[in-house]
Amino acid sequence: MKQTSKHIIKASNLSIGYTSKKDTLTVARDLSINLNAGNLVCLLGKNGIGKSTLLRTLTKVQPELNGEIFINNSKLETLTNNELAKTLSLVLTERLPDSSLTVFELVALGRQPFTNWIGYLTNEDMEIIQSAFEKTNTKHLMDSKCYELSDGQLQKVLIARALAQNTPIIVLDEPTAHLDLHHTVNTFSLLKNLASEFNKTIIISTHEANLALQLADELWLMSPSKFVSGKTEELIEKNELDQLFDSKLISFNKSLKQFTITNS
Repeated sequence: MKQTSKHIIKASNLSIGYTSKKDTLTVARDLSINLNAGNLVCLLGKNGIGKSTLLRTLTKVQPELNGEIFINNSKLETLTNNELAKTLSLVLTERLPDSSLTVFELVALGRQPFTNWIGYLTNEDMEIIQSAFEKTNTKHLMDSKCYELSDGQLQKVLIARALAQNTPIIVLDEPTAHLDLHHTVNTFSLLKNLASEFNKTIIISTHEANLALQLADELWLMSPSKFVSGKTEELIEKNELDQLFDSKLISFNKSLKQFTITNS
């Protein structure tokens, strides 16, 4: 089933959560998403609110409880794994299992949805892989073993693998969770550039709220009572960030356009 729309991702009446034989746990309900291509989107909300669950549902890692999701006008559940892998790439925060893979071999795995059954890399595949290394400034790491990388280096290499997959959509779950300030800012700047210069649609869940406010084209805000999305400036004007974290220690300063620590 297809739905005619200009939106690269669209969801309506979406409920997310988990099911078991005995019960259904609904994490969030009645979500509405209308996302245009070429935007950097930051998903904000406190721990346990359902950010990862939403991203897992949008990427078909787990099924929705209710509602419909469309990717490039195609209903998500109708896409085969290979079709989805040519449209969307996913970068998770987990460390890689121990292996002797080189960085080049890891990044080259991004071409797997496009290679034949023996995984032969064509000249075009090699050009795309080289471009991924250049865009992420990781070419000097190509011959390193993956286990030799720092957390910051590994994160950039995983983004390079997603670029080698050459999908219009990249989804990242807490990409800066284990990074220091320098590598966090560097990763955000890289993702912003990929969205603006190469028309990638990039969705990231993050706790780096103030960086998100500076760099995101659009924010998705999750709180216990609602889910809202929109341009950053519009959400600030509507005071949508005021109760995002529901904490007496943190407040949103509208004039500074950032979260600050509340004086006790």
